[in-house]
Amino acid sequence: MLFGLGKSPIPVIRPLRPDKAADCARLHAADFAHPWSAHEIAALIARSATLGAAALDPASGELRGFVLSRLAADEVEILTIAVEPALRGRGVGRALLAEALRQAANAGAKSMFLEVDENNSAALALYTRFAFVKVGERVGYYRRKDGSRATAVVMRKTLA
Repeated sequence: MLFGLGKSPIPVIRPLRPDKAADCARLHAADFAHPWSAHEIAALIARSATLGAAALDPASGELRGFVLSRLAADEVEILTIAVEPALRGRGVGRALLAEALRQAANAGAKSMFLEVDENNSAALALYTRFAFVKVGERVGYYRRKDGSRATAVVMRKTLA
């Protein structure tokens, strides 16, 4: 599997630390029309109910992607997954989602939820591959850069 710009192994997945918040904000800004600030991300990471993982380049240790989830009772909601644009389709998101599922199961969660833009076919395919199923929609949930609105598909996965 390719990772980075050359031939290198799968990303190194580590717990997400607050000192990576600025790098997370940079990646989030590349993925979302209304990105979270480094301060907002650091505050999320610091909360006891937040689960997070970082995908680090195995050679340089640089952040290449991250996932943030929130635990509430026996459910986990993925808040965001962001991957370096040049590395999409190379397994980084897949590794982060697998880690988020592992963290959720270890925390005792029985299910995981997420919202995804109905036009994000790559993310929808990834979630479907991991056995998430559509359970609803939120019309106009996402605001695009041009001011228009997009529908969010709500997906759920039962954890073993």
